[in-house]
Amino acid sequence: MSNQSSGSAQPAEELNLPSVVAELTRVCDAYEQALMSNDLDTLDQLFWASPSTLRYGVSENLYGIDEIRSFRIGRSGGSPQREVLRRVITTYGQDFATCNLEFVRPATGTRGRQSQTWLRTREGWRIAAAHVSLMNTDR
Repeated sequence: MSNQSSGSAQPAEELNLPSVVAELTRVCDAYEQALMSNDLDTLDQLFWASPSTLRYGVSENLYGIDEIRSFRIGRSGGSPQREVLRRVITTYGQDFATCNLEFVRPATGTRGRQSQTWLRTREGWRIAAAHVSLMNTDR
């Protein structure tokens, strides 16, 4: 089986358009601030309100916006505090992007990763899929 796609590739001039990268950078900054302050309204607003949205967390798999909302409401104290070590934002045209970051939890020194898939909706940029994992530090 070939690794080549039969579809057309995204033209290079459509990757990382400066205005789109700037938009997504602002939205990702707002997400991080909301996560660290446990601002549930903003976190809820930034996820796509769809049954197709998913979030794979460190110890939970959440399918659909309703499960994501319930998880956030039920999580006492919000997310553990973290410091972002590195963030890579890649935009594909005007309406699709990814944000991947590496972080450390200062209280424990645990390192982790977060991947988000963003799409532009009528309401603005929204997270359609997210994945958070912790790295095995024994290696």
